[in-house]
Amino acid sequence: MEWRKSYLDVILVPLAFMICMGYHLWLWHKVRTQPLSTIIGTNARGRRFWVAAIMKDNEKKNILAVQTIRNTIMGSTLMATTSILLCSGLAAVISSTYSIKKPLNDTVYGAHGEFMVALKYVTLLLIFLFSFICHSLSIRFNNQVNFLINCPLHDDDEGVITPDYIAELLERGLTLNTIGNRLFYAALPLMLWIFGPVLVFLCSVTMVSMLYNLDVIVTAEKGKSGGADHQNNGHQCEFV
Repeated sequence: MEWRKSYLDVILVPLAFMICMGYHLWLWHKVRTQPLSTIIGTNARGRRFWVAAIMKDNEKKNILAVQTIRNTIMGSTLMATTSILLCSGLAAVISSTYSIKKPLNDTVYGAHGEFMVALKYVTLLLIFLFSFICHSLSIRFNNQVNFLINCPLHDDDEGVITPDYIAELLERGLTLNTIGNRLFYAALPLMLWIFGPVLVFLCSVTMVSMLYNLDVIVTAEKGKSGGADHQNNGHQCEFV
């Protein structure tokens, strides 16, 4: 009898998770092997050029650099605040009685036992918590960049604050920001798990198709990407 109640959860939820994980593993491989065919890789290269240009003409562009990084920090702060607030709300729901969740039992498919309901909320809590940690670390790296990007360049060998070092710090911060955002996005289908596993699967498939259209740069030559064809696409906004 228990299998009849939870077979949809056992099949559809892991399948949705594997679809999401498989897409991001494929995207990671794409960024590592063909970076200019993705928005993430193209913008990462553009940011290195941006850091070098800012530090080369720092006296004229120092305010631009601080304002740009400040906007990035504000975005990470907003997502971190949202994630920790959702964690607090989920913790309050988990610690409450299960009577407030019983009215949903007759309207959704899947298992309705106390263990399954607790599993749903704990999974969401952990994902939002990891998203908060990633955004907090992103703010840390971006704050370092905010101070160091205005340091004067040194021509001698003792100069350790180089454009490559600053670009590496900035890349780490924005990579953590991207990971935190992707974890936040992954939690959205799981929120629908409260109303049944079917919505989780449908939302995951829809989200992966949307992310593919936003992550991959498709050229006119049947999807071939690279070289000079992507220089004009480097100005697109990164989807994070």
